[in-house]
Formats: sequence, structure tokens, C-alpha cells
Amino acid sequence: MDNFKNLFQKDNFGELSLTILFIIYLIMGYKLPYEVSKLISTPIGKIGVILIAISLFIYCNPILGIISLFVAFDLIRRSDVYTGIDALKKYAPSEEKKSSQFTAFNQFPYTLEQEVVNRMAPIVRTESTLFAASYKPMLENLHDATPLTSTF
Repeated sequence: MDNFKNLFQKDNFGELSLTILFIIYLIMGYKLPYEVSKLISTPIGKIGVILIAISLFIYCNPILGIISLFVAFDLIRRSDVYTGIDALKKYAPSEEKKSSQFTAFNQFPYTLEQEVVNRMAPIVRTESTLFAASYKPMLENLHDATPLTSTF
């Protein structure tokens, strides 16, 4: 109760007016300009708002400090909603979700083709069968074309 009486003294007029402005901001729900919301939506802007609220909590009246923490939270939330970052966090899939969906789509059953290939006898090649062919390749008529093996 002593903090509340201390807030209404003449020396603390700035703190009192800031407390009243913060309460009006929380109750009325004013929109910030888009440029300000865009600045607050960045990680540096969020850290700055939180640091200001914490410094008000430490160095000013505790009532103003508590209200400033609420205002900081609401300011960050409203700026994220206004710039669309909140919707991206809620509805845009993360890489983990995308990769889990891809792995779910790529689970194929054992197919008939795989079964037939596994049942086939393996192809056995030895050195003697590779070079002992019963035929000789012949080169067809090139019709005045250049052979592929020639150099220019």
C-alpha cells in the first residue's frame, strides 16, 4: 500500500502519468503504426521492449514496473499479429513437420517388381564369358559420317 501512496506524490508525476498511459493502452487496445510494429516484431525490437520493461520494473515504482511488463507482453503480441508473424508461426509448417510428411508419403509397400527381381537367378559373370563371345560386332555403313572414335 505504501507503493501506491508513493505513486501519487508530486515527485512521481512522470511515473503516475506513464502508469495512466499504460493502463489506457491496455484497456483501449490502440493499434500501432505498421512501421513501429515491424520494428518491434524483429528479435532486436523484442529484446529492446523487454529490456525497457525490466528497467522500469527495477528503477521505478513497482506498480509501474508490473504494468510495464504487461504492456511489453501485449505490445509484442499485438505487433506480431499486425505484421503477420503470428500467423506464420501458427500455420506455416516447420522443417520437422515437412520432413515427417515426406517420409510418410515415401513409405511404399513391397511391390511385385521387387519380388520378381529378388526371385530371379543372379547373373554370374566370369572373365572367360566376358571375352569369349561367339559373335563379332560389325560396323554399318556410315554414309560419309565421321566415326566417333576419330580425333579432329
